[in-house]
Amino acid sequence: MEGSNQTAVTEFLLLGLSYLPKDKALLFIVFLSMYMITILGNALIIAAIAQESKLHNPMYVFLGSFSCVDICLTSTTVPKLLVNQLSARKSISFTGCFTQMYFFISSVTMENLLLGVMAYDRYVAICRPLHYLEVMTKRVCTLMMAFSGLMACLHSLLHTVLASVLSYCRSNQVHHFFCDLPPLLKLSCSDTSVNKLAIFTEGSVLLSPFLLTAVSYIHIVKTILKIRSVAGRHKAFSTCSSHLTMVTLFYGTLFFMYFRPSTSYFLDYDKVVSVVYTVVIPMLNPFIYSLRNKDVIKAINKVIRRKPGTP
Repeated sequence: MEGSNQTAVTEFLLLGLSYLPKDKALLFIVFLSMYMITILGNALIIAAIAQESKLHNPMYVFLGSFSCVDICLTSTTVPKLLVNQLSARKSISFTGCFTQMYFFISSVTMENLLLGVMAYDRYVAICRPLHYLEVMTKRVCTLMMAFSGLMACLHSLLHTVLASVLSYCRSNQVHHFFCDLPPLLKLSCSDTSVNKLAIFTEGSVLLSPFLLTAVSYIHIVKTILKIRSVAGRHKAFSTCSSHLTMVTLFYGTLFFMYFRPSTSYFLDYDKVVSVVYTVVIPMLNPFIYSLRNKDVIKAINKVIRRKPGTP
């Protein structure tokens, strides 16, 4: 129970990326431009995969799903950031804060799970090509997607509920540009041991997609090295190079942010890293997957050249 000298927090103040007024206009333009590129790029990927029958296979279905999650992830944080850049009072309601946290955690978790699923898909395609159609059936892909979505929602719900029932009476100033779990826990005057335990235990469980990805690529590399022709090795590697790039960017920033002692957080530096995985990576993913994939480029060109109203 709160003491008589404590006041319950009903809203939070997001301090954002910069305290300097002169940076507001520049940051607004930069993030608005990046947000528009992210939405447009991922929307083109989704439309190209949906309309091109050649891309109706597991690899591209997973890619389209990943693009959907990218749009959700960046739309969870950037619009509020843009509004706050133009507002004198950068506030967010208590309910709005935890709603933002829920969709942010679920989006990041979904991307984590999808990367593991995509790695397994590449393993089957390269290491067991003759059995690919038998293993990666429509039913299996649907179950993988459904399981990933369910796990993401439950994981996010657990952390959001545990954080929302804490008492926030020390301060309402969040040293971040969105409601993330670590900075919010620092504001709580309740015992956060349960939250920290959940973070470590759940984090260990969610390392499974990373381990699946690592094991898959160990087998993929072994298989590629056994291919005698240089052209064959290059072709095999090119089918998973884009995914490998996404894996490196995603897990590199994620591990830096969440898998280190809480005492080692540096506010300004962590904000920059957060921008990388919430804004920059979702913007780069369409380019990573399309620039080295001729089928995707052709499909995107068809979408762009298609006249409005034509099927």
